[in-house]
Amino acid sequence: MVERHPIREVWAQAWPSVLTMVSYTSMQFVGALMVAQVGPVEIAAQGSGGIWSFVPLAFLFGVLVMVNTFTAQTVGAGRRQETARFAWTGLWFSLAVWIVVMLPWAFFLPYFFKRLGHSELLCAQETKYAVTLVLGSPIALAGKCMSNFFFGLQRPRVIALGAIVGNIVNLFLSYALIFGQNGLPSMGLPGIPGVPALGILGAAIATLCGTCAELALPLSIFFSAQFAKEHGVWSSWRPSLVDLKKLLRVGWPVSIQFGNEIVCWAIFMTLLVGRFGEIHLSAGWAALRYMNLSFMPAVGFSVAATALVGKYIGAGRPDLAANRAHWGVLLATIYMTMCGVVMAIFREPLIALFSTSSNAQDAEKILRIGSHFMICAAVFQTFDAIGIVYTGALRGAGDTVVPGLYTIAFSWIFIVLGGWIFAVQWPALESLGPWIASAIYIIVLGAFMAKRFEGGRWKRIRLLETNPIRG
Repeated sequence: MVERHPIREVWAQAWPSVLTMVSYTSMQFVGALMVAQVGPVEIAAQGSGGIWSFVPLAFLFGVLVMVNTFTAQTVGAGRRQETARFAWTGLWFSLAVWIVVMLPWAFFLPYFFKRLGHSELLCAQETKYAVTLVLGSPIALAGKCMSNFFFGLQRPRVIALGAIVGNIVNLFLSYALIFGQNGLPSMGLPGIPGVPALGILGAAIATLCGTCAELALPLSIFFSAQFAKEHGVWSSWRPSLVDLKKLLRVGWPVSIQFGNEIVCWAIFMTLLVGRFGEIHLSAGWAALRYMNLSFMPAVGFSVAATALVGKYIGAGRPDLAANRAHWGVLLATIYMTMCGVVMAIFREPLIALFSTSSNAQDAEKILRIGSHFMICAAVFQTFDAIGIVYTGALRGAGDTVVPGLYTIAFSWIFIVLGGWIFAVQWPALESLGPWIASAIYIIVLGAFMAKRFEGGRWKRIRLLETNPIRG
C-alpha cells in the first residue's frame, strides 16, 4: 500500500465527495430559490413535501451507505475481483424496496398530508411534489448505491463529474418547467415558448431528471467492458443473500439512525415549527436551505472518512485510519465554522432571497423569523462538523450499533421532546424555541461521536471473512 501525506490523501478522496454534495445541495437550493419566486406557500410545500417523501428513503439509504464500507475494505484487502459484489447487492436491494416500500408510500402520502392540519392549498402542493419524487425514487436509490460503490472504490471523481452534469440538467429544466412560457418578468427573464408553467410540480420533475443524468456516468463506467473485466462485474451479478445479510447486519443501525433522524426533523419542521403558521414554516425552510449548503460538504468529508477508514482497516492499519479521520474532522470543522460566521453576519440578506411574498408584512415576518433561525444555526456549525465526520469514520470501521442507538435517543429527547417543551412552556419564543432544542441536540451528538471514536473500540471490529463464500 502506497502511503501519501495525510492531507493530500484526505483531500484527494474528499474533494470529489464534497463537490458531489455541494452539487446535489445546489440542485435543491436552486430549485427552492425558483419555487420561492412562485410564493411562500409553495416554498413551504416544497420543504414539507420533500422531507416526508425522503423519510422512507433515509431508512433505505442507511443500508446502501454500507456499500462504501464493504467495497473500501475489499479494496484495502486487495480483492479487486470481488469489489462489484456489493454494488450488485445494493442495486437488487434498491429494486426490491422500491416495489415493496416506496410505491405504497406514494399512495399513502395524500392521506398523510391531510392529517397534518395544513391548509387545503398547502396540502395539495405538498402532495403534488412529494408523490412525484417518490414515484421516481428508484433513480435516487440506484444513484446512492453507485455513489457509495465508487467512493469505496477510491474513485470519487466519477461521482463528482456525474453530479456536475446532473446539476446543470436540473438548473435548466427547473427554470423551464417551473416558469414555462411565463418566464420571470420581474427579473427580465423570458419564458420558454410552448412550455406550460408547472410550478412546484416542475421542480420535482427537474430534480428527477437531474438525478437520472447524475446516475448515467457511473452506470456507464460500471458496465463498460474493461471495468467489468477488472472488477468482476458480470461474475457477481446474481442476487446474493449472503452479501445482503452482511449489508443488513451492519447497515440496520445506520438505516434506523438515518431514517429516525429524518423523521424527527420532519416532525420538528412540519408540526413543531409549523404549529406557528405558514410564515414560520417558510422562514424555517429558508434557513434549512443554508444549513444544507453548510453541512452537505461536511457529509462529503464524512463519506471520504468512511472510505479511507474502511480501506486502512482492510489493510490492517488502524493507526492510519485514525489519522485520516482526524484530518477529515479538522478540514470539515474549518469549513463549517466559517459557514457559521457567514450565517451570523449576513443572515438578513440571505433570508431576504426567500422572503418574496407580495404581502410586505408577510415578507418582513419571514425575514425577521428566518434571521433568528440563522443565528441559532450559526452556533452549532462547529459541533455539527465534528459529529458528521466522526460518524462517517466509525461507519468505515463497521461501528454502527452504538452510534445509531444514541443518535435515535438524542434526536427524540432533544429535537422532538425538547422542541415540544419549548413550544408549550415558552410560547413567547414561538418557533425559535424548537430551534434552540435542535441546537442542543447537535452539540450533544457531536461531543458523543468524538468521544466514541477516540475511545478506539472500532479498531477491534472485523467485517470481511477470511475465505469469502458467495451465496
